[in-house]
Amino acid sequence: MQTELAKLVTALSELYAREAFLFARDLGERALTHRLAVHLEKQYPGWDVDCDYDRLGERTLRLPHGSIVSTDDHLGKSVYPDIVVHRREIPDNLLAIEVRKAANHQPPEHDRHKLGALTDPHLWFAYGIGVYLVLGRKSVVSDVYVGGVIDGPLSGWFSERLKQAGLGVG
Repeated sequence: MQTELAKLVTALSELYAREAFLFARDLGERALTHRLAVHLEKQYPGWDVDCDYDRLGERTLRLPHGSIVSTDDHLGKSVYPDIVVHRREIPDNLLAIEVRKAANHQPPEHDRHKLGALTDPHLWFAYGIGVYLVLGRKSVVSDVYVGGVIDGPLSGWFSERLKQAGLGVG
């Protein structure tokens, strides 16, 4: 898992180095998400990198009934992750990423519940890793989800790598 997360650190470093215009002009989360996905493609050869992907093979992605996360996208609060690293046809789900700008003052619970559900090992389509990213103008705050919950040691490891890349807080 550390190998896969190290690739994400590299993509984030490239995002901040090459896309400073987006941060300086305070562009929206979707613009940042798209550009991060572009940088992720270079790090994950042989994998598909998609934004707001709503399929599992031929089926529409839906969580079990009663889940706290909606599958209705009319309000922009769907189950679809901001970015996924996966194989479309198999499906083989490696990484789900939720991105927020630091200036977003909406409660983060929806994104956190989504990552918990998407990495829940009891669901047959579970992603191996989920990452919650809060992108500031010059730094990144994060949590790493494995097995449906925040993985404290892996989150700490990832945070330390972000600091080493000049993107950490503190």
